[in-house]
Amino acid sequence: MGRSTMRSAETLPQALAAAVDLLRSERIDEAESALQEVLQRSPDQPDALHFLGVLRHTQGQVGEALKLIQHALAVVPNNASAWNNLGNVLLLAGRGEEAADAYDHAVTHGEGTDAVRALNNLGVLHRKLGRLDRSELALRHAVERDPAFADAWYNLSTTLIKQGRVHDGLVAHSKAVALWPEDVQSRQEVIRALLLLDERERAAKLLREWLASEPGNAVARHMLAACESESAAPERASDGYVQQVFDGFAASFDAKLEALDYRAPALVARALRRAVGADHAALDIVDAGCGTGLCGTGLKPWARTLAGCDLSVGMLRRAKARNVYDMLHQAELTHYLNTQPEAFDTVVSADTLCYFGALEGVLAAARRSLRAGGWLIFTVEALNGEDERAHVLQTNGRYAHGVAYLRAGLLQACFDVLELEPQTLRQEAGEPVRGWLVMARRSPNRGTVS
Repeated sequence: MGRSTMRSAETLPQALAAAVDLLRSERIDEAESALQEVLQRSPDQPDALHFLGVLRHTQGQVGEALKLIQHALAVVPNNASAWNNLGNVLLLAGRGEEAADAYDHAVTHGEGTDAVRALNNLGVLHRKLGRLDRSELALRHAVERDPAFADAWYNLSTTLIKQGRVHDGLVAHSKAVALWPEDVQSRQEVIRALLLLDERERAAKLLREWLASEPGNAVARHMLAACESESAAPERASDGYVQQVFDGFAASFDAKLEALDYRAPALVARALRRAVGADHAALDIVDAGCGTGLCGTGLKPWARTLAGCDLSVGMLRRAKARNVYDMLHQAELTHYLNTQPEAFDTVVSADTLCYFGALEGVLAAARRSLRAGGWLIFTVEALNGEDERAHVLQTNGRYAHGVAYLRAGLLQACFDVLELEPQTLRQEAGEPVRGWLVMARRSPNRGTVS
């Protein structure tokens, strides 16, 4: 049962501390109620304004988050933590230069951890803006102030590797690992960076060492397959790989994709508009592989009901906070669709089927879940036009698909292909990621897939 009123004996500081604890425990609904009650008692309480802004940030309400944090800073202009979080929200809003200015304020006003974290964020932002020298400088300042701050060592390693200084990057990474031995994502990202530099043998060596210490690690196993021969590639990424990767960076997922000019949610929403016409909230829609719910807002105008499914609990927690889904399920999407016969008018999957090589099973499941005439809209990454293979596991851990394979698979699954067009899905390592935007319709005149 949610918290609706403060205990009468609570002082304002006690009530605020309890609200912040709820937020840090990701009990979002209770934290929201508690923070609002603090503000009813003290409308200009700067910490309550600040943390309610942080909460709105987690819900994807960027404008409201900015307003609240800026109000808090108007009351207490030297709050380094608030300046740091303002930078995070501005970054999500795509306002990189203003975010850098906010982080600079956090460094100026902060001491100890606040300043170090702001320098770390500033280093990451400069890297995203292509200013690698400034990124390195900020991150070196961070590790000089706190040599035990593993995040800054990891981010410094990524900046150095992006500069082509692989050896220096690995040294910085080794320091991060020594300080943060349980972290998986940092090791994975450095290996990805080596692969982007086509250092396959060195990446494979690190992966084998990783598997020697953690024989069951799904991420290491999948990435090693991506390094090795095509015959070693599995038919799809394992459930364990997907859960481990996306649980590991659920909290930063939206900001990372924003920085990569991620376009898939907008592409599928526009495709739905072309298919259906003006929004009229009449369709039962499923967002298959919904992640943090980035597609949800764009799909909602057409939805009578909007369902989502994903393997990652961390991602689903973020999707729930958006308050646009009528139901969310933790499930592998092929299994989920197979258990929902003729339940939907539209199946949407933005940048999720790139974790499948063979698509026959998931396309058949999508057809089973659709009513007659229902729409299937999805994106996948594209093979080079001269490459005639069906699908290939790339060194980034995702699969790319050939256009002939997509057409044949859709026809086999009894879909009429209406659009299959090339698109740029995002930027990665400074290069566009080419993909296919697919819009197909369940054929009412062809037999059921067995």
